[in-house]
Order: sequence, then structure tokens, then C-alpha cells
Amino acid sequence: MRATKPLLGALVLTLLPVFPAEGQDRRTRTPEELAEWQRRQEAMMTAPRPIEGINSIWIDELTWMEVRDEIATGKTTGIIATGGVEQNGPYMAGGKHNYVLEAICDAIARELGDALCAPVMKYVPEGDPENIRYPGTLSVRQETFRMVLEDVANSLKSQGFTDVVFIGDSGGNQNGMSETADRLNDHWDGAARAHYIEEYYREDIWSCEFLKEELQIFQQPDICSATRDLYHDDVHYSAIVATVDPGHIRARQRIEAGLYSINEVELGPVARTVEIGRALIEYRTAITVRAIRASLAR
Repeated sequence: MRATKPLLGALVLTLLPVFPAEGQDRRTRTPEELAEWQRRQEAMMTAPRPIEGINSIWIDELTWMEVRDEIATGKTTGIIATGGVEQNGPYMAGGKHNYVLEAICDAIARELGDALCAPVMKYVPEGDPENIRYPGTLSVRQETFRMVLEDVANSLKSQGFTDVVFIGDSGGNQNGMSETADRLNDHWDGAARAHYIEEYYREDIWSCEFLKEELQIFQQPDICSATRDLYHDDVHYSAIVATVDPGHIRARQRIEAGLYSINEVELGPVARTVEIGRALIEYRTAITVRAIRASLAR
């Protein structure tokens, strides 16, 4: 990460905005006090960081100064990734989609080189009542989902991001992201651009062809689906999630119970699961980066 000049702490402290005394607000301050407050606010916005930053592409892990400086160096693409919390069968944690995006959004942003990821959006529309009735499934209305997408995108635009990218790891998220991107582009009128990247989810969905053709992994029944025998889980998801934490797929408990397989594919040992997951992350990152760059170039 970029280093900053040492001993800047005192400078930053002197630029901190002057807040009114208890019980006082802007309406009771004199014009002179308001002018001084504004001057210090403006100075703070351009103050140098007093310490070195960290190597992260996650906006919520960065300080506001680190985000500001990343934008200034050209990281003006903000990625909004949408996951979900739902039932995924007896072995997979409910945050499956979020864990997948934790791994893949990081890889996408680093490969792009000019992007940062907003925190994964975990509350999404989870579909029909049949799904919502499972304990642990958390759902929001489509209109709520779209309003949050719009608000977060507008936040990024107001701070200097020129391109906002939507990717979603769940089927129920796709229409909301697509329509929100269209709405934002109409509203922004070229001041910034919103991009819905359908390829992240749709191109070789669940990596069905890649698993068979490149990794020689054949699931049963031989259909392209993330849900077989009521398990909302498959090799694609199990392996990617294992790269974040094998505990999320209950690897230890399943191995002890002799149940460390999915769709008639043995997953073990854990190191092999993680190796498969890393190959899948690389594959899906390449698909998405190619689609994002094409959209940015249009």
C-alpha cells in the first residue's frame, strides 16, 4: 500500500471540524462560526492520511481517507454484490451466496485493478413462501431491495465513483439489479454509469460445463442445477465456500459422519475441496472481468 509522510497526526487533528457546544446547532451559530466550521470541514476533506493504509478492496474495511485516496488513484469502479440468506440443505450455511461473493468479488476487483467492493448485500428477495418458511431464511420485498441498491449506488456516485457494477449470486436478485441499473442510467444521464453484469450469474451457470470438461467432475443426476434432491447445494457452491471457511460446509462433521460428498461426488479431503474452489473462483472471475470490461468500453 501507499505510504504517507510520517508525523502527520498533529496536522490532521488541527483540521478536525469544530463542533458546537452541547445544545447548539447550525441555526444558532454566528456567520463567523459557520464559516470557520465550513473551512475546517473542507480542509479535513483534503488532509493527508497520518498513517499507511491497508491492502484491501472492501470499502467497509477501509477508512474514509483510504477510500478517498483509492478513488484519487483511479479506483473509480464500485462493485455492489448481492447474495442472500436462505436454506441450502443440511450441510451448507445459510449465507452461502455471501461467502461465494466474499471470495469472488475480492478476486474480481483485484483483477480489474481499478475497483473496490461495497459490503456484500445480504438481505435480498428470497422468492416464494415455500422457501421463506424454512427457518433462517431472511427475505425483503423487491421494492425494498431495489431502493437499497439505488441508495448505495448513489452513495458511491456522490463520492467520485464513475461506474457502479451490479453482480448477484442468486437468481432472485437478477431482475432487480437489471432494472435498477436502467433506472440509474436514466437518472444519472451520463454523470456516472451503472452496469448490470448478467454474465456473472448466467454464463455457464453454476459452472456446470467447466466442472465436467475441465475438472472431470460429474454430478448426479447429470442436469445443470444448483438444487438436486432438495439440497440447495452442489460441488460449485461447496467448493467455493470451502475456500472461505470449510466450516461453512460442515466439512469436519460430515467427514466424521461419512457424509462428505454431494451429488454422488466425493469432496474430500478438504484440501481437494479448496483446490476445486480456487479453480472455480479463477474461472468465474475471468468470465466476470471480461464482461465488466466490455460493458465499461461501451
